[in-house]
Amino acid sequence: MPFDPDEIQWNSACVIGPDGHLHGWFDMRVSAGALRRLGLHPDQPTAGVTGTSPPGWWHAAAERRAH
Repeated sequence: MPFDPDEIQWNSACVIGPDGHLHGWFDMRVSAGALRRLGLHPDQPTAGVTGTSPPGWWHAAAERRAH
């Protein structure tokens, strides 16, 4: 794994929603130093978008499938 145990943190939660179904999510945090090592920190030029955005239909299709 590219991260040391003290460089990454994750938490999860689960609740019963108004529809009676369980809804869960998780939060993941990685230290800035670990991201810099991999060239992924936002302050680095390699973390920027280098290509064009997908067409509008692609975004709409992704949103439809998300529900």
